[in-house]
Amino acid sequence: MTAVADVRSAPYSRRYPQFSREPLEKALAEARIAYVFLGKELGARSDDPKCYGNGNVKYERLARTELFQAGLDRVERGLTTHTVSLLCAEKEPLDCHRTILVSRQLEARGVKVVHILEDGQLEPHAETVARMLTSLHESDADLFRSREEILNEAYEKWGDRIAYTRVEAEPE
Repeated sequence: MTAVADVRSAPYSRRYPQFSREPLEKALAEARIAYVFLGKELGARSDDPKCYGNGNVKYERLARTELFQAGLDRVERGLTTHTVSLLCAEKEPLDCHRTILVSRQLEARGVKVVHILEDGQLEPHAETVARMLTSLHESDADLFRSREEILNEAYEKWGDRIAYTRVEAEPE
């Protein structure tokens, strides 16, 4: 890995302050690893109200925004000169928008995505998706639905499970 793309909407940690943006950026620079903050573009907490439904981020809506697409473009440009690792807060890929939103869209663009599991093992995105389908008790083959329809439904269900929920201020 020669670059870290931080896709956290809020790049700070009270529990692990060494992973907050500034100290992390400094430590990576000392290790000669580039750091770029892409939380505005690829984070799960959009400022765009059109990306929400019933208070929850809807990843399909977020993926269609110009800002998100620009973030994907930046990752792809970075891949021409670096080996890029996407950083977020969740250690389990299925618990994170990094998998359900960002990796899905990168794979759709032809980018090969591999997840680093908690134990250090590498898992191709297709295997992560297979784990998601198994957890949802879904098969990737169905007589009445295409594989694309099955995956779209699975991504939407899983996204609803993990999506950021915006807390609205209560009226006074």
